This record gives sequence, C-alpha cells and structure tokens, in this order.
Amino acid sequence: TQRDHDPVNSFKDRIGIDFGARLPIEEAIAWSARNKVGVIDVRLGDTGNAFEDFDGKRIDAVRRSVESQGLRLGLHTLSAVNVAETAPFLREAVEEYLRRYIELAKPLGADWIVMHGGFHFTGDYARRMETGIQRLQSLGDHAQKHGIRLLLENMNPEPADAEVRYLACDVEECRAYFDRLDPAIYGWTYTVNHAHMLPVGIRGFFDAFGAARMEEVRLADNRGDKEEHLRPGEGTIDFEDTFALIEQAGYRGHYMLAYGTIEEMREGRDELAARAVRAGIATA
Repeated sequence: TQRDHDPVNSFKDRIGIDFGARLPIEEAIAWSARNKVGVIDVRLGDTGNAFEDFDGKRIDAVRRSVESQGLRLGLHTLSAVNVAETAPFLREAVEEYLRRYIELAKPLGADWIVMHGGFHFTGDYARRMETGIQRLQSLGDHAQKHGIRLLLENMNPEPADAEVRYLACDVEECRAYFDRLDPAIYGWTYTVNHAHMLPVGIRGFFDAFGAARMEEVRLADNRGDKEEHLRPGEGTIDFEDTFALIEQAGYRGHYMLAYGTIEEMREGRDELAARAVRAGIATA
C-alpha cells in the first residue's frame, strides 16, 4: 500500500537520501520505510549491489518492496567511471557498465538514472567532450527503448592546476551537453554544492538553465573553495535563499541529500525542512 505522507511535512517528504554504496539496496529500502523516507538514490556495482548478483528472484523482490512502500527509487552511476573514455577495451567496458544500469533500472522499479559527463586530462579536452556527448546520446537511445529517464549531473570544478578535471562542470560545458542531449530523454540533476564553487554561484548557474529541465536537486554544504560534502551549516551555502530561488521558479520535484552518514542525512531532513519554513516556502 502507498505510504502515508504527513501533510504538515510535505516539503520534508520531498527530501530524499542518496545511499550511494553504503548498503545493499534491500537494506536501503527497509531503512527508508522505517524512517519514512520516500525518495532515495542507490549506486549499483559494488558493496552488496554487484551486477552479477541481480538474478530474476532478487530483482522481483526489490521491485515488490519498492512498490509496496510507495518508494521513489533512482540509481546513481559512479562518476569515477569515465563516460568520456577513448581507450580501446576500456571504452567498451564503460558502455557495458552504463548499459547494465539502464537494463536493470525498470525491472528494479527505478524511475531515473543519474549520469555524468566524464572527465578529461587537460590536453585532450575537445576530444573527450565530444566522446562524452556522443556516448550519452547513444546511451539515451538505449534508455528510451527500456523506458527509463536519464539525468545529467553538473559536476564540481577541480583546482586550477589539476591535471584531471570533470566535464559538464560550468555553465558553458553543461550547455554544450544539454544542447545535444534530447530533453525527452535527459533531464538535469542540479547539484547546488558544485555550483557554489563556481564564480557564477548557485543563483547564476540556476538562472542559466532554469527549472524546466531540472528533476533532482542534490544538496550538501561546502565553503566554496573545494569539493567537500559537509552537513548543512558547516559550510557557506545559504539554503534558505537556495530553496526560495528554486521553489519560486515552480520546481516541485525532489531534493537529494549526499553527505556524511545515513543518520546525519536523516537528521538533515528535519534541519532543511525547518530552513524551508524560514524561507517562507513551507509551513511549520
């Protein structure tokens, strides 16, 4: 049966938890049911969620649990797997990794998969970006056949002297990807803590793309100078202003916490719901 939601905490109900690879998917679902968390992300491929362990029996059991709890499940691929890989053998492995996600998603009861743009090594920027975009286009065709929604995440900048850097990081790069990825297949996962590290900031990045394509908002705190996943209040992000910005643009999708421990994220749902009240976008 569909899990009941507390109407007083409707904003809190929209705040989910990214379990990553912390728990096997069954345990993540059970924990979410006990703690009244209605939306989660899970990473496949390791820590109890190895691809080869998902036989028909396990897949069916996971899907039944998702459906019985009224849970919204997403899958989040590993950003360390380079979508922009060009080397022989490795490029085939990357494609197989991502295709397995796509083929498992619907049978498991997932609604979306978060993808990444890949990374480059400074000297091969243009070639890597082109490879990443083309690979995501190809995977999009595969996802459409399997009836699964894909979301592209904006990634964090690396230090200026770093040799390895993520793609789809700043506004210009993300626009290059989104201009060539079919919006009927690809939405946007807006990671505000990554935008906080850029000169345009959270507001400027959001203004560049708006809410139309945005289907998930990922939340953690940082100090704006390096990639950290801190608890809200430990960094310098203004969450009240961020919530007001996004909600006033008409966004009614979910938020996804990605920092610390599972218990810290459970506590963070209460804290961030209270901040939404202070921002005037939710009732106490």
